[in-house]
Amino acid sequence: MKTLIGIDNGTQSTKVLFFDVEKKEIVATASAPHKLISREDGSREQEASWWIDAAVKAFNQIDDKIKKSAIAVGVSGQQHGFVPLDKDGKVLSPVKLWCDTSTGEQCNTINSRVGGIDEIISKAGNPVYAGYTASKILWLKENHPDIYKKMATILLPHDYLNYVLTGNLVMEYGDASGTALLDVRKRVWSKEVVEALDSDRDLMEALPKLVEAHEPAGYVTKEASKLFGIPQGILVSSGGGDNMIAAIGTGVVSDGVMTMSLGTSGTLYGYSDKPVIDKDGNIAAFCSSTGGYLPLLCTMNCTVSTEIMRKLLSIEVSEIDDIASQSEAGSGGLITLPFFNGERTPNLPNGKGTLVGMDMENVTPSNILRSSMEAAILGMRYGLDSFKKLGFKPKEIILTGGGSKSLVWRQIAADIMNTTIVVTDNSEAGALGAAIQALWALNHKEGGEKDIQKLVKDYLTSKNELRYKPGIDVAKYNEVYKNYIKYLETLSVVFK
Repeated sequence: MKTLIGIDNGTQSTKVLFFDVEKKEIVATASAPHKLISREDGSREQEASWWIDAAVKAFNQIDDKIKKSAIAVGVSGQQHGFVPLDKDGKVLSPVKLWCDTSTGEQCNTINSRVGGIDEIISKAGNPVYAGYTASKILWLKENHPDIYKKMATILLPHDYLNYVLTGNLVMEYGDASGTALLDVRKRVWSKEVVEALDSDRDLMEALPKLVEAHEPAGYVTKEASKLFGIPQGILVSSGGGDNMIAAIGTGVVSDGVMTMSLGTSGTLYGYSDKPVIDKDGNIAAFCSSTGGYLPLLCTMNCTVSTEIMRKLLSIEVSEIDDIASQSEAGSGGLITLPFFNGERTPNLPNGKGTLVGMDMENVTPSNILRSSMEAAILGMRYGLDSFKKLGFKPKEIILTGGGSKSLVWRQIAADIMNTTIVVTDNSEAGALGAAIQALWALNHKEGGEKDIQKLVKDYLTSKNELRYKPGIDVAKYNEVYKNYIKYLETLSVVFK
């Protein structure tokens, strides 16, 4: 047996997956959780060492015989996290994560120094929003100058895992584009944006070498082999950010297909052969981890709202669909603006969770719960409108993430988006995508299929694919969406 390893470093846990190359099936999976540091100023942080500890615990759950069968490794990691290393490769501080909104002031500073939002989009393709890595670097400089002076290398979470596996300091273009420091049109570091962080120090020296998606990050070292129990010397692919790698794991490697992920954050993305620049800044102009581009919408609050409300109402996860079904489309007039973590799209880092439209009759558990579920998709609809302005007209949307397990949520998504929703039986898009990318990189080195579209078609199979078509509630949800936008525009003034 020959297997591929996919490692998925997420906000809540690190997962490992072993994929049998010949049988084209997953033969083992395991995971271990992470803690999260949260503060009232919007800070969301983790220790990088927690990820390694979790990976070790996950690998320890896998049979040694299966571990020894591995021929390559791929890593998917949560985007935008800032991992500063000193000259000896030691992590200097807790890692500010993608969901950290404490750097709004630094975002404004960087955008202003480059000449404003329009100017920075024209120069690099993306504005600097809370969540992106760039503002976190400036935050460290302003708040911990002693640590900043010791910083020799800037890495992202998946890069750090690659470093632990291989000893090499590299970054691939997809994850690099999520720093907001990359000129996505030219695929080089933007000198103007980098200098806006620090005009006195050459930060270019701290940015790692960029590698193409099909190139290896390196090979498993003796130390990593002993730590994780996997073979020494096997190839480690370039890897990528979680959304870029999940795109591989859901088949979004060619034009015309889109994926929507309902997790802690919500994402909506599609593949493009050319850079897609949104002048309004709602759609991120990211590179893909397959050599192309991955325009992407990200909302920082997706299943967050439903999780908060179900706990408030003492509702078990297994009861969500049943209770939400007791309410009708539109939740009796309740609309949730789910900005509990602040928000990136729309750009409201100081946003707050808000429940509006309450009257004497509609404040019921079922309405509140369903409204929180609808809120996640209304945010996606906001992004879909932006995609359509850019020329994207999806015939169907692949649904993934924890929220995709809910039958009610699936139909809500189809009705609000007014698009067919496809659900596959692959629940591990990140780890599986990482494994397939590893095979792609291995084929470039040792021979084999080098067309990523053909590889995905061959290895990404689904035995139980389900389709949810828009139903009778489409018209109702069009009205709900109009009201959602009215509330959003009105309250945006307060949140800013």
